[in-house]
Amino acid sequence: MLKRFKFIVLTILSVAHFSVSYGQSKPNIVIIYTDDLGVGDISANGAKKVKTPNIDRIASQGLRFTNAYATAATCTPSRFSLLTGKYAWRKAGTNIAPGDAALIIPTNEETMPGMLQKAGYQTAVVGKWHLGLGPEGGPDWNSEIKPGPLEIGFNYSFIMPATGDRVPCVYMENYRIVDLDPADPIRVSYKEKIGNEPTGKENPELLKLNYSHGHDATIINGVSRIGWMTGGKKARWIDEDMADVFTNRAVNFIEKNSKNPFFLYFATHDIHVPRVPHSRFVGKSGMGARGDAILQLDWTVGEVLKTLDRLKIADNTLLIFTSDNGAVVDDGYEDKAVELLNGHTPSGILRGGKYSAFEGGTKIPMLVRWPAKIKAGTVSNALFSQVDFYASLAALTGRKISSQDSYNSLSTLLGGKTNREFVIQQAVNSTLGIIQGDWKYISPGPGPAINQQVNIELGNNMKPQLYNLKNDSAEKNNLADQNPGILKKLMARLEEVKKD
Repeated sequence: MLKRFKFIVLTILSVAHFSVSYGQSKPNIVIIYTDDLGVGDISANGAKKVKTPNIDRIASQGLRFTNAYATAATCTPSRFSLLTGKYAWRKAGTNIAPGDAALIIPTNEETMPGMLQKAGYQTAVVGKWHLGLGPEGGPDWNSEIKPGPLEIGFNYSFIMPATGDRVPCVYMENYRIVDLDPADPIRVSYKEKIGNEPTGKENPELLKLNYSHGHDATIINGVSRIGWMTGGKKARWIDEDMADVFTNRAVNFIEKNSKNPFFLYFATHDIHVPRVPHSRFVGKSGMGARGDAILQLDWTVGEVLKTLDRLKIADNTLLIFTSDNGAVVDDGYEDKAVELLNGHTPSGILRGGKYSAFEGGTKIPMLVRWPAKIKAGTVSNALFSQVDFYASLAALTGRKISSQDSYNSLSTLLGGKTNREFVIQQAVNSTLGIIQGDWKYISPGPGPAINQQVNIELGNNMKPQLYNLKNDSAEKNNLADQNPGILKKLMARLEEVKKD
């Protein structure tokens, strides 16, 4: 209780300080939230086989974190935590969402974009959504689709409803599908095949990108997806153009709002599957489609940086670059990502990857630039969790919030010491782990040790696991039996957080 009291006092003092310091000139805020990018996938973190000069520029002109974490090892729960400031495992239905799920973020609770909206910001989401749309039972794709992003605090929305490998394969602007022909209505099913459109399973000869597992339903643009879809032919996206489409929308939003404070949540599709980059990038990395998608992502980042420079607002823009979870190589398509790694290590020395309870699941790249306030070229080893973006940006903008999980870590975000004592991690099967100090505990639970389809260790074990990350960052040696006192302490702390 005493520690909690001290934290609350520090939060109040910090809010007061930053509201005085920045209240008259609120910084713009841009979060570039990439998909499935590992800590070893950018040259700022030491990658040798692929170069990411635009992403590296954020690091050279700002702050590079070496100890930052997403809250979950998969996309939907990480995005839920980012926008709500709450651990997704507290709420049912926040695991990987099907493409026709209802909105999973409550509209009667304040969110990060809603808080910034009240602070005087124009707010926008561009790119991947994957948090559900519409009322209970899911959306009617052929009319106004709400509730959605606008009901949880965004002024503007241009999104894909779910993921690139899930139907419906269309863009949605605010409440409606873009370019939808009323005479060709969309129907979607995740239970059974509907209509007579070809599928990857039945018509593999029509594919320009073969699936390796799972993605064998309706073929859109020569790529078979998860789920079945009919109709909406005029509205369907072209994968090769997706990065351009989303980047143009992000740039347009910045241009239209450059005179007043804005918040842009730019959730890129790259480097998620299916990896079908534009012809400008095909073959350029020497590492196949995954490497080419990294180059395309770097181009996207460069376009945002150029726009901020051109509009002369870079100095007063807090730019955050990070990922929703760790890396995965083969995630359902035969794009030669594994065969052409050529020595590249997407997760660095970390064990596991996307889906995993090990460090490769949630330890992510994170770069922060704010030239007016952050010293260029700095590196932080401070512990940081993405669940803290909400409280930290509230402190920055002088807003008071109530959140059980999000801590004010603004000083950490700007290069100071950490305010966090611990980080909570969530694996694909909701296995939880906790990191405190040098130690990490993974709670015991059932499940396969390895996801055979993606060849990633999941960290499932019926025995408790305890690792000393300072001496064993690759989590090779389970020290639970040798350190019963530390194990008991971390087990108790995790239970305390769960009951809080």
